[in-house]
Amino acid sequence: MGAHPARQPTVYRQFVELARRDGKLYNGQHNLNFVHLLTPEMARLVSLNEGTEVMVRIPRRDVPSVTVKTWPFEEAAILVAIKDVVPGAPMCLMEDWGESELYTFALGAELSAFHRDGTPVNGKLIAAMTGVLALLPLVPLDALPRLPANWPESGDSRGFLRHLAGLADRDIRQANLPVHGLLFRMLGIPDDGLTTLAARLPAMTSRPYSLLHGDLHRGNVIIPFVRDSPVRVVDWELATYGDPLHDLAVHLVRTRYPAYQEKQVITRWAEAMARTSPESVRGLHEDLCHYLDFEHAQSVYPDVIRAAHELERSPDRQHLADAVHRVHRALTVAAGPLAMRDVPDPAEIADVLDRWTRFRCGTPVGGGRATESVDWRPERGHPYRDDFTDAHVADALLAERSVPDHAVHRGTAYVNSVVRVPGRCTPVVIRRRTEGRCPRREQGVLTEHLVLRQIERAKVGVAVPGLLALGDDGDPAGPFAVHTYAGQGDGSAPPEHPVDGLRPHEADDLVDQLCELTRVDYRGLDPTATDDGFYELLTDRLVRMVESLPDKSRRLAEEYGLPGPEHLGRILSRYRTGPRTPSLLHGDLHPWNLVRLNEERFALSLIDWELAMVGDPLYDLVRHHHLTRADRVVQDHMLRRWEGTLPVDYTRGWQRDRPTYERLETVRSAYLDLDRLVTRTDLEAPNVDRAVASVKRTLGSALTKLGLAPGRMANPYLRRALPSQ
Repeated sequence: MGAHPARQPTVYRQFVELARRDGKLYNGQHNLNFVHLLTPEMARLVSLNEGTEVMVRIPRRDVPSVTVKTWPFEEAAILVAIKDVVPGAPMCLMEDWGESELYTFALGAELSAFHRDGTPVNGKLIAAMTGVLALLPLVPLDALPRLPANWPESGDSRGFLRHLAGLADRDIRQANLPVHGLLFRMLGIPDDGLTTLAARLPAMTSRPYSLLHGDLHRGNVIIPFVRDSPVRVVDWELATYGDPLHDLAVHLVRTRYPAYQEKQVITRWAEAMARTSPESVRGLHEDLCHYLDFEHAQSVYPDVIRAAHELERSPDRQHLADAVHRVHRALTVAAGPLAMRDVPDPAEIADVLDRWTRFRCGTPVGGGRATESVDWRPERGHPYRDDFTDAHVADALLAERSVPDHAVHRGTAYVNSVVRVPGRCTPVVIRRRTEGRCPRREQGVLTEHLVLRQIERAKVGVAVPGLLALGDDGDPAGPFAVHTYAGQGDGSAPPEHPVDGLRPHEADDLVDQLCELTRVDYRGLDPTATDDGFYELLTDRLVRMVESLPDKSRRLAEEYGLPGPEHLGRILSRYRTGPRTPSLLHGDLHPWNLVRLNEERFALSLIDWELAMVGDPLYDLVRHHHLTRADRVVQDHMLRRWEGTLPVDYTRGWQRDRPTYERLETVRSAYLDLDRLVTRTDLEAPNVDRAVASVKRTLGSALTKLGLAPGRMANPYLRRALPSQ
């Protein structure tokens, strides 16, 4: 229950500072959430056991206000009101009005970790979420905080929606006009859109008011590790009181179900609500559209404001592309409800956001200057090539500032912009590291530009990008590298990757190129490499990677039955591989790191050498088969060709060691894919997207190969949450 800050304020505020310094941070749109263990003093204060995990929530001051709050600073009272109605609801243990709040913490995984926006959700989970909404009419009004003055009377559905529109216009649109009004007008958003929408509402069916969550999206649904409830709904600060149909509309719009699943959600909501408040279902199919229109209309303001705010903080091409996509989607769905004349296309939106950010920050998007000159300095390792001079580098960087979206390709570690340089027949690629929210779990051993230079010096039959430049131009995205373009044509179309499998001649070509890599002098890259101990090195790296996973990722892996790092190390140490002469390895030959060339000499180009290493040449081929899900017949053909091409000291005993590497890669993928689900890292990369979509199959295979049984979950909804193809 909430406590006034005058009660032991010193102990509480000291704990808040401790949580801010040492706690695990979970960023939210409106708050900073720090999870920490209760100290003895705080444990006595809130009557919980010492060492219990709790969450300190601190409102964010660095983001614009884009919400309507019926009961500001009253979430603690709302949680008290629902305590005996909504299973698993959090409790507010203490609060410092408007400064911080202390909550119980439910260890689990957000639904958004398993199913991101636009993907289908398991039917049992839909039933659990709509079931929570159906419980809210059971919360009596007199248990809730006092409603603001002039609140519409219960049953007046049209009056409630009109009131919502007025609040959104006042608290979101008008409140942000001093800063963002010009941006709204530049994008064609009408000033009277919300008031006009409210005015043209028809008569609506009367439904009794009830408590509403007001913000039920995937990130506010927790699937707990302990089965006290199938799901826990958190973050009640936007709760309100009104027509239950509004909560359904908010859930549909903000959860972003695929279109075919929306009818299922509506049906489940109606079935659950009919059991607790049958009157709330009246007029469902006639009136839901009005609430959906309102939700789409009012959402355009926070979506535009947040996109612009993020772009102001990070004015680079990556964030500009994200902002354009977000704003275009928001305008498209809001155009009808707001009676907009037309929706600007992505190029127009990019121009508006560019001019807006330049106005706000004083510089063009991308960190450049207003003039048409580019200042840059070469980095250590810059090649100083006669065929790509300093002037060529400057021209490429200038072209990068206006590169279209279709010429920007993202991987897990780099953003690649394909640009044309005057005087060159073929395009070049500018590579910059991405700004990931989490450190990359698989770290490279060798430096990519050194690997490319070593391959070039060896003059071997391997098609790789040529290194043209390394430098720093002060761009917020960091230093750059310029490579030759690997692909067909002039770069106007995206490169073609063998996503659906290698063609026969491509499989042969890849094997031949991997064999050619054995001719590269690996000692210049890793003089410590030997012909033995490579498997032990890989297992040690995997165990250390598992050790470094966030607590939530490791706990989730253990819930599914995967072993902890020590146990994993013991299992993997039972196996060995025989000695083979080492060679340079690419290390990450998934389909998107292979580019179709269709040239007479090469069928494929091998790109993205960020995970290159020196080691057993068998490993590169086995990992490639795992990452591409190659057919077993194709795998066997490629291995036979590989064995027949190389001397025996590179291939001896490969049949015995192949399953050992296959086991290692399956296990690695299981941990990585679960971690990506939890942390939402790299999911925009196509190879990662495909991997996490099949995580259920990967988990099952990993457990089988480790000789383990699936974990006995306290909450079976965790297993239902796993995406499956």
